[in-house]
Amino acid sequence: MSRAWQRMLSGRRLDLLNPSPFDIEIEDIAHGLSRVSRWNGQTVGEHSFSVAQHSVLVLDLFSAQAVNSSPRDQLYALLHDAAEYVIGDLISPFKSAVGLDYKSLEHKLEHAVHVRFGLKADPGEDLHRRIKAADIKAAYWEATLLAGFDSAEAVNFFGERPGGRAPDLTPLSAMEAKALFTGRFEGLLAQT
Repeated sequence: MSRAWQRMLSGRRLDLLNPSPFDIEIEDIAHGLSRVSRWNGQTVGEHSFSVAQHSVLVLDLFSAQAVNSSPRDQLYALLHDAAEYVIGDLISPFKSAVGLDYKSLEHKLEHAVHVRFGLKADPGEDLHRRIKAADIKAAYWEATLLAGFDSAEAVNFFGERPGGRAPDLTPLSAMEAKALFTGRFEGLLAQT
């Protein structure tokens, strides 16, 4: 008998095809994202650079470019890849190969996560575009500082080098990344 749910350490069972906000816990998200590697783990350092750490980087880049953004908007930025706690971080070329079924699943999970934490299911096109811009900046920095891309190659895939100083991208242990993500989440949630 096949199943379409995953049991989480919290004890929740998340239906992957029809995710319910009631089955989503931030502890499960933080735990999963802290153990999912960006760039399929092909990064320098003692630890892999996790999606949890990437999410905090995107939040910081988003907040720097949108200095008057609300805590709610910042929460959307932090949770922009939250679905990956269940489905993993597929690299972009693989996402393209998998196609629309993957995207549909990803959107259902994203919407359930948003609703679980008191956000509208869809942040809207403008906010999504601004978060995506921060995500692309993060990808540029990760590519050049962690994943072995040279500047010309990174510009080809992610656009011009972002302005300002390069961020510190020292990969953290899973426990440190989980604590960082959870701390930022709790701080933002308390402000919404």
